[in-house]
Amino acid sequence: MSKVIQIGNRLVGESHPTYIIAEIGINHNGQIEIARELIKAAAEAGVDAVKFQKRTPLLCVPEHQRDQMRDTPWGYISYLDYRYKVEFDQAEFENIDAYCKSLGVDWLASSWDVESLAFIDTFNPPAHKIPSALLTDHELLRAVKATGKPVILSTGMSTMEEIQAAVDLLGTDNLIICHTTSSYPCPPEELNLKMIQTLQEKFDCPIGYSGHEVGLVTTAIAVGLGACLVERHITLDRAMWGTDQAASVEPQGLRTLVKYIRVTEKALGDGEKKVYDSEQSILRKLRKYST
Repeated sequence: MSKVIQIGNRLVGESHPTYIIAEIGINHNGQIEIARELIKAAAEAGVDAVKFQKRTPLLCVPEHQRDQMRDTPWGYISYLDYRYKVEFDQAEFENIDAYCKSLGVDWLASSWDVESLAFIDTFNPPAHKIPSALLTDHELLRAVKATGKPVILSTGMSTMEEIQAAVDLLGTDNLIICHTTSSYPCPPEELNLKMIQTLQEKFDCPIGYSGHEVGLVTTAIAVGLGACLVERHITLDRAMWGTDQAASVEPQGLRTLVKYIRVTEKALGDGEKKVYDSEQSILRKLRKYST
């Protein structure tokens, strides 16, 4: 089994550049104009892909939550009505698909139910994402595997036993496992970035990182620890309405993050000690040898 897989035109894994995903999720608040702004900002920052979410509200919202009332930009409405407000359908995703192609950026989605997965798969995305909340939904996992596409599996709020069961079902041939902590935003003491190395030792597939923290440095550190794929939420403004906005990165921050990641990749080197040409003049000037 290989620790390198292909997503679209990119090889992802050991010795390849980090595959960077800007998670738009539902930060578009149901407005295609905002979604397009976020796609453009992500493409200009130099990411490889943007990611959305897709749900069938009647399947994904538990019955006891459907009639709970909530303050939203559309007024005081039920939670079920809110879920419909933030869902994109055929026309919006056709718009997204065309716009991403025009900018040369991949797009994919986290599908929260089998019906949504079938819908997203009609657009032939380069990969499918399984969100942390659905890691134990084996029916969905089997459906994702059946598409034959690369699978990105997030592991927040999961035990190692649950992760192992998911990996046993999916197999490792076409899988990337992402270390994740599912709190928004995640405090630094709960990021547990060393889990990237733990997952590398346990599973014979590429390991990535999906971050929900405030700030950028820890995501670059994740790359330094071996994450070959990185995902961060993007927003136009962290003060916007929505549950994920505060744990997201604004466009300027995303540009900086991409720069940090690319510099980190260069700085890691190959682990072999050598005397560089740039050191030669200093060596001749300062080196002292014993006699």
